[in-house]
Amino acid sequence: MIKKPAVLCKKLGLTFNNPQLFTMALTHRSASSNNNERMEFLGDSILGFVIAQKLYDLFPEASEGVLSRLRASLVNQGSLAELARKHHLGDYLLLGSGELKSGGFRRDSILSDALEAIMGALFKDQGIDACQQWIVQLFAEKLDNLSLDNWQKDPKTQLQELMQSKKLDLPEYTLITMSGLAHEQTFKVKCSIPLVADFCIGTGISRKRAEQAAAELMLELLNRENE
Repeated sequence: MIKKPAVLCKKLGLTFNNPQLFTMALTHRSASSNNNERMEFLGDSILGFVIAQKLYDLFPEASEGVLSRLRASLVNQGSLAELARKHHLGDYLLLGSGELKSGGFRRDSILSDALEAIMGALFKDQGIDACQQWIVQLFAEKLDNLSLDNWQKDPKTQLQELMQSKKLDLPEYTLITMSGLAHEQTFKVKCSIPLVADFCIGTGISRKRAEQAAAELMLELLNRENE
């Protein structure tokens, strides 16, 4: 039995001037044409901005690249679905019969979209300040657990540890070309990982630097895919 949206609203510490906005945020497109897709679009943009601003303030010494990777570690489908499960969001989703039968209330994509839609609904109901305050509160534990120690490691180490954490094969680095005179050579190296079909090519004055450049490009590719 689907639980009432008002119960979830209270659990999340929210009150809505227009409760229908909150109900719409929980409504999947399989259940109604009046669904949460547009609110999810809005919430996604707001979330990215709020987290970016918070990270900017928390880590004044961090480079743009480090801030981007920190944001990607928080603002991605898996992270949002984890938060949604923590608050049992799936029990309150309004799904069509097909999605109910196939277990849509457990699916990462549906859970994360609904959470972002709630952010969009809150913004429409009460504005950016209330929305920002709630998002920071929602992500408080994840933000507290962040440290620059791991994110300031060199790109090859970061990429290797990422693959190890997912129990996947380690990145492969393949020398493509080596050109130039002995004292001013240019190396091109290809980096491939199991997570994506694409590969990245890095260039450097040594093979080691070319591998680091390729790993950095691969991390940026993964960050874009997670945004």
